[in-house]
Amino acid sequence: MNPVIKLEDFSKTYQTGEVQVHAVRGVSLSVMPGEFVAVMGASGSGKSTLMNTVGCLDRPTGGKYWLDGIDVTELDRSDLAKIRNDKIGFVFQGFNLLSRTTAVENVELPLLYARGISGREQYQRAMEALNMVGLGDRALHHPNQLSGGQQQRVAIARALVNKPRLLLADEPTGNLDTQTSIEIMGLFQQLNRGGMSIVMVTHELDIAHYTKRMLIMRDGRLIKDEPIETPLSSTEELRKLHAEQSAVALAP
Repeated sequence: MNPVIKLEDFSKTYQTGEVQVHAVRGVSLSVMPGEFVAVMGASGSGKSTLMNTVGCLDRPTGGKYWLDGIDVTELDRSDLAKIRNDKIGFVFQGFNLLSRTTAVENVELPLLYARGISGREQYQRAMEALNMVGLGDRALHHPNQLSGGQQQRVAIARALVNKPRLLLADEPTGNLDTQTSIEIMGLFQQLNRGGMSIVMVTHELDIAHYTKRMLIMRDGRLIKDEPIETPLSSTEELRKLHAEQSAVALAP
C-alpha cells in the first residue's frame, strides 16, 4: 500500500533579499491511507510551508515528495494544478466561500475545472457532499445566512466534492467557538472513520488530541512524531461541555 504522503529529506529555502530563510530542514515522513494527523508548531516553525508543499501549492528546494505514489517534485505548474484538484481537498480557517453564491454553488466550484462532468452531475455531487456534512437542507442559503460552523461545513463539503485521496485542513477551528469546534472535529472523525486521510495544522493542543497522530515542528525540523493513544471523543466532549453550561446556568 502506497503512503498518501511521502516526504524524503524535504527542505524548503526562501531567498529574502540577501538572506536565506530555511523554512523546512530535512523532513522525512509518511502518512498512510486512513490516518488523521495533526501538525503543530509555533509561528515560524515551518508547518505552513510544509502544508503548502503537501498541498502542491509550492515545491521543495531539496528532497522528494510523493503524493499517492506519484513523484510530484518535478511536475510543471499545470500538472501540479491537475493533481491538486484530483487528489486533494482543502479546508481553511477563513472558509473562503463566495458571498454571492449559494452553498451548493460554492460546493460545485471545484467541479468546474473537471472535464466530462455535466451540470446535472455537478449539482448531484455537490448535494451529496452537503448531505454528508449535514447541510443538505441549507443548499440554497448564502454564506451570510449561515452560522460560522455551517459555513465551515460548506467549506468541508466543497473539499470533499472531488472525492479526494487527502483532506488538508489549515486551522479549521480557528474562527469557531468551543462547541462548534468540537462539532467540526466530530465531523472530521466521522470522515476519517469512513477512510478519509486527513492532515490538519492547528495551534490548539486540545484540537490536536482529536486526531490519531501528532507531528511537532520547530525551526523547520520535525522534532516529534508520536501516536495519540486515546483520541478525544467529540460526543463525550460535547456531553461534558453541555453539563458545564447547565451547571453554570443553574448556579445562583
